[in-house]
Amino acid sequence: MNLAEIFEALLGRELNIRFTAYDGSSAGPEDAEFGLDLKTPRGTTYLVTAPGDLGLARAYVSGDLELVGAHPGDPYGALRALADDLQFTKPSPLTLANVAKAIGIEHFKPIAPPPQEALPRWRRFTEGLRHSRARDAEVIQYHYDVSNAFYELVLGPSMTYTCAVYPDRDASLEEAQENKYRLIFEKLALKPGDRLLDIGCGWGGMVRYAAQRGVHALGVTLSAEQAAWGQQAIVDEGLGEFAEIRHSDYRDVPESGFDAVSSIGLTEHIGLANYPSYFGFIDEKLRPGGLLLNHCITRPDNRTRSKAGPFIDRYVFPDGELTGSGTIISKLQDVPGLEVVHEENFREHYSMTLRDWNKYLVDNWEAAVAEVGEGTARLWGLYMAGCRIGFDRNVIELHHVLAVKLDDKRLPNVPLRPWWTP
Repeated sequence: MNLAEIFEALLGRELNIRFTAYDGSSAGPEDAEFGLDLKTPRGTTYLVTAPGDLGLARAYVSGDLELVGAHPGDPYGALRALADDLQFTKPSPLTLANVAKAIGIEHFKPIAPPPQEALPRWRRFTEGLRHSRARDAEVIQYHYDVSNAFYELVLGPSMTYTCAVYPDRDASLEEAQENKYRLIFEKLALKPGDRLLDIGCGWGGMVRYAAQRGVHALGVTLSAEQAAWGQQAIVDEGLGEFAEIRHSDYRDVPESGFDAVSSIGLTEHIGLANYPSYFGFIDEKLRPGGLLLNHCITRPDNRTRSKAGPFIDRYVFPDGELTGSGTIISKLQDVPGLEVVHEENFREHYSMTLRDWNKYLVDNWEAAVAEVGEGTARLWGLYMAGCRIGFDRNVIELHHVLAVKLDDKRLPNVPLRPWWTP
């Protein structure tokens, strides 16, 4: 059996994509828009020793596998075609034996993964228990301290690495990110002189938006590079009177009595088991009548396992966990002082955000490769395009949950109906 015959045997059906391999074999229609090109024996080893998305990622990031017909900065179209085609059937014992014989036993021996890959979850325990302070700091730095210059190339002028909110389908990414901050600002009913705590503040987009409108805003992040970039932006924009970004664990913030707390893209990192203490911490930081806006990626249900799959866990968000918006709401409701007053889903908006990040990566491809290397640049193109498919297909969602801290008479002290512009 050649490699193309093995590929066909494992799929067990007619292909819509083109498959080519280093042994000269091929399968699938010659005029297919997209294809899969297995370029090296090392790629075969990656695919055999880690079947599924992890093996595909290893081979692709290392350059041993190419998605034909797609730019490495935006392989969305090719991934969509592959997702439709790669429906592997369970092969018979005879087929498996023939495959093993054809490939050779040497390909079943694991080899070192690409350098971009994090340690497996079980080996990270040597660095501390999951979601301990030290380990949280380590995994946040793994993802967010890649390079501020690289993030500028991918995220654009807004330097915002969370889902945008598009006022219409023709809006630019910058308009949508500004609109997201505007929406959160209004949902939190902020006004000049108020105090905002932004947990997991990134490069300080929400902090600076609030400070520009007379709100005293404190942001905290575990990423040293984010904190340095954000604090410099505060200085450059003359916002020092109103804004501060600290390189700090949120649990070390001593201040309290905030009028509002924003948590934009952080809940994914803290772990489901820590939701009660996290929301309890926020309750302690809010004044009576203060508001919390929790913005995070979610599962479409509350039954799916919370831990990320192998590719996301090893290459993107080590230790990340997702759950349904219902679970988030219930954990908030379990905090005696908090009452949930509103919830909404922005799933389509995140797909559009990822589309625009991929476009920035394509437009700045040469600079991105020069900054972080081709393997890391390919990884980011793959990750963002793959996540976009997840949002398209409702594998993952993005929810806002708004809650208020009740006063001692159990009154919310907010208007009866939503007070913000959608």
